[in-house]
Amino acid sequence: MSTIAETTIEADPKVPIIRMRREFNATPEQLFRAHTDPRLFAQWVGPNGMHTRIEKWDARSGGSWRYVSTRDGQQYAFRGCFHDVRPDRIVQTFTFEGQPDGVALETLWFENLDGGRTLLRTQSLVDSFEVRDAWLASGMEVGVNEGYAKLEEMLADGTV
Repeated sequence: MSTIAETTIEADPKVPIIRMRREFNATPEQLFRAHTDPRLFAQWVGPNGMHTRIEKWDARSGGSWRYVSTRDGQQYAFRGCFHDVRPDRIVQTFTFEGQPDGVALETLWFENLDGGRTLLRTQSLVDSFEVRDAWLASGMEVGVNEGYAKLEEMLADGTV
């Protein structure tokens, strides 16, 4: 029997920010690698049934990225820039190309916990409460939770 972890997703009432938290049975180095290695990232990102193709990936401070996810003949493209990439933190922009005005500034922190576990904290700052609320209403929690469940499987089977 396995326990499926859920990601805690919270909307800040005063600032248009989405904060997420999830613990993983992994080291910070493993989670960092899963977020910076394009081959690994493409295997776990997004909801089940999506296929992700990396078109550009330069995971270093000042680098940029672009990927396209497809399902049922539909394509969804995303792009951004890596502003700061270091073992304990990634700062990047995130844009869904279907809504190019909705750029988010994202920060991911990899916090070492006792017992070989890591807390992943993320924060996404957008330019309005309307954009933030549209993200929350989009069903993003499904993609986040299904993607992280795939990542947990990869961690468990030694892929990462």
